Amino acid sequence: MKDIDNPNILRVAAFSDGNVGGNPAGVMVGETLPSEAEMQRLAREVGYSETVFAAPFAEGWRVRFFSPEEEVAFCGHATIALGNALNAREGAGLFHLKLNSGRISVETMDDGSTTLTSPPTHSAKVSPDLLTAALALFDLDVTDLDPALPPAVANAGNNHLILALHDRQELAGMSYELTKGAELMRNYDLTTISLLWAETPRLFHSRNAFAIGGVLEDPATGAAAAALSGYLRDIGWPHDGEINIVQGEDMGARSLLKTEFSAVPGEGIRVSGTTRIIEADEGSRKC
Repeated sequence: MKDIDNPNILRVAAFSDGNVGGNPAGVMVGETLPSEAEMQRLAREVGYSETVFAAPFAEGWRVRFFSPEEEVAFCGHATIALGNALNAREGAGLFHLKLNSGRISVETMDDGSTTLTSPPTHSAKVSPDLLTAALALFDLDVTDLDPALPPAVANAGNNHLILALHDRQELAGMSYELTKGAELMRNYDLTTISLLWAETPRLFHSRNAFAIGGVLEDPATGAAAAALSGYLRDIGWPHDGEINIVQGEDMGARSLLKTEFSAVPGEGIRVSGTTRIIEADEGSRKC
């Protein structure tokens, strides 16, 4: 659906579960990028967790991502949504994207699936002060954590705090104060905080706090999925080269993400999902 107030902006839900769920993103493709101030204004007006802007650049596309509050270095679900728009404009194929720092790609298929390849990955142990602050934010204790998946800061273009819980009900009960979450994330240079539960070694359930972007929770987060996959590779998790993630279920927007990756340390992660155009009666809902 095109934005009612701005017909140049498309609204697309990425990582949808068929014709439902997914994470909404605004998408604007033009011959040139608007000014930075205009992109920020439009992202705030659209109100989704991210809006992506793209324009032709050399043999690819120049791309920037904005949340309602600030620019974001990389956003997975908005990249998948952008793939939908580029597919409609150019047909199925591989699109090379230039970000503020680095290059990635997104590939669209005739069957409707879209796959991005993330920036390189790396991960590190969590500092004691960050872990203490994060547990307090969510009213958790170290005994709530899954010892098989130690807390970490994982990166696939930006930083994501990984907190794996050993109980599905603890994940379902996630809550926190938005302003305190934003302050913590800003202090520790985090883009999201990813709470997880491993149903099996290759099936994860996820909730992602995005307070720094002014959003309590994202129903699907491709960048965090890529970061998680890189972290699992780093710790020698038995992933067999791919994992599936169910996200957004506890907020009524079930989303499905699949990642595929090699054993090569740091190599970019392939993150796949489907998209759907947001219907008119959904257009006023913000996520």
